[in-house]
Amino acid sequence: MKFGWTDAEDIGIALSEKFPDQDPTYIRYTDLHKWVTELEDFEDDPAKSNEAKLEAIQMAWLEEWNDQK
Repeated sequence: MKFGWTDAEDIGIALSEKFPDQDPTYIRYTDLHKWVTELEDFEDDPAKSNEAKLEAIQMAWLEEWNDQK
């Protein structure tokens, strides 16, 4: 399934699977942006991100991470 910046939950799940031991609380937005755009199923314009979208992705990832603990 392909996704873009508005698919925070799907991206959060993908990041949780790719980085299972990484606590998303301590990720810089610059790193988060890079990791999102490098996901195999990500197919959106990297320039269309913003702080609100990255924060939503980080929170979705944090929720997934907490569920796994």
